[in-house]
Amino acid sequence: MSAGLLVLAATPIGDPRDAAPRLREELAGADVLAAEDTRRLRRLCAELGVTPRGRVVSFHEHNESARAEDLVGDLRAGARVLVVTDAGMPSVSDPGYRLVAAAVAAGIRVTAVPGPSAVLTALAVSGLPVDRFCFEGFLPRKEGERERALAALASEPRTMVFFEAPHRLARALEAMAAAFGAERPAAVCRELTKTYEEVRRGGLAELAGWATEHARGEVTLVVAGASGPATRVEDVLPEVVGRVAAGERLKDVCAEVASATGLSKKVLYDAAVAARRG
Repeated sequence: MSAGLLVLAATPIGDPRDAAPRLREELAGADVLAAEDTRRLRRLCAELGVTPRGRVVSFHEHNESARAEDLVGDLRAGARVLVVTDAGMPSVSDPGYRLVAAAVAAGIRVTAVPGPSAVLTALAVSGLPVDRFCFEGFLPRKEGERERALAALASEPRTMVFFEAPHRLARALEAMAAAFGAERPAAVCRELTKTYEEVRRGGLAELAGWATEHARGEVTLVVAGASGPATRVEDVLPEVVGRVAAGERLKDVCAEVASATGLSKKVLYDAAVAARRG
């Protein structure tokens, strides 16, 4: 018996009318349907007027490793396995990567049904440069890890795309303003393709203030890349230390210099404290 086929299928990010005709065919014809949320899959099938004939199994971040082994067994036995997540393309900040890697290692063919993408949709409507971009997914939840991740991106010249939960959006934008500069252009894209779609554009600090009251729904964040050569901490450290020696508050100086240069306020503060102790 020949090996089966693994199909990764993009699902609508909001409007079910965006579903590709091939998605309907795959939902109806797959032997096994691996879904991030089986209830959402059944709702999508109802919206599309499709009745799956195959076996439906759950496939999410908590069982992906274990489930991948079972699904590779189905593929070896000749099954056509369809993977769908709640929205967008599987494996892009969603389950799927481990299964694809396992299928490739087993010599099984992998294909995809292209379709809606929050990343590309947000880029297209952001009004920011799209000739070069990078996708960074979700930022770390812990403050220190988030600041380190953003510090590493401060000099990134490409437009950056992030996913973020609405209840963390304001804090994420505040951290970005500290790391990249308050005026760095950005766009908050929420509820893309849905009834209450909204794209809010502005500087990072401005958007952080807006997000404290208006962060709702699914959010994709697009941030302009750095322009010009990156400023290093050691380039501005003498200025910071000198201004503090002249009587200014270290915290205020670090905030001002960070906003002007795009450096991390915390990194500046820690470097200044270390310099004064040394």
